[in-house]
Amino acid sequence: LSMFPYPSGRLHMGHVRNYTIGDVIARYHRMRGESVLQPMGFDAFGLPAENAAIQNQISPARWTEANIATMRAQLDRLGFGYDWRRELVTSRPGYYRFEQWLFTELYRKGLAYREKASVNWDPVDQTVLANEQVIDGRGWRSGAPVERREIEQWFVRITAYAEELLSGLDTLTGWPEEVKRMQRNWIGRSNGIEIDFERLDGKGVIRVFTTRADTLCGVTSLALAPEHPIVQDLLPHHAAMRAFVASMRQRETREAALETQEKRG
Repeated sequence: LSMFPYPSGRLHMGHVRNYTIGDVIARYHRMRGESVLQPMGFDAFGLPAENAAIQNQISPARWTEANIATMRAQLDRLGFGYDWRRELVTSRPGYYRFEQWLFTELYRKGLAYREKASVNWDPVDQTVLANEQVIDGRGWRSGAPVERREIEQWFVRITAYAEELLSGLDTLTGWPEEVKRMQRNWIGRSNGIEIDFERLDGKGVIRVFTTRADTLCGVTSLALAPEHPIVQDLLPHHAAMRAFVASMRQRETREAALETQEKRG
């Protein structure tokens, strides 16, 4: 199963590379006499499709379906061995009705909730970007400078299953250790304590989580992230702080870049 493409209009060389690799693997196992299922589909929802439809003065549904038809024909011409009888298109009711049902079940059981969080906002595509989609402070698709915004959004309470997910990784055979390490990091379980530090201005406390309670006696200062609510409260009164926070919002957000960036404060 290769990752379903987003129907942006035409295949590019990245698509050809990925799907060639998947097809070679499928053909290898098929030639060994194994029963192989290789489906294909289209991850078709998204604001970029709506924006493109507005730009081209066509409904998003017609725009998306036309792109799917084009890309399906291109995949066929490349000779890939897909079973199109099992095609999935996420923007069609036959598929997303089950997504809606699943979300409703998560909400009923208290596993889906709304909360404010800091996100990468693309002002042109009018959508949230993952850290890996921000290149040199700009959106990977639009090229617009990315803004950091506090937006209320939906979350799924993955933490309720953290222990089960972690223990399940130990049962996987044949998985690269690097992939399992990435999954453990994504789950992100840490064992530690929370401690409250009183603010010098008397306006409440700053709650800190630490995995090293034995080092607390040596604490001399606390550092707050640029998007922390306390920092936001101070910005109207400190021009230098506003300039610093603005510069931090333009920094790389990709994980690989964050590991090598110089710490500033």
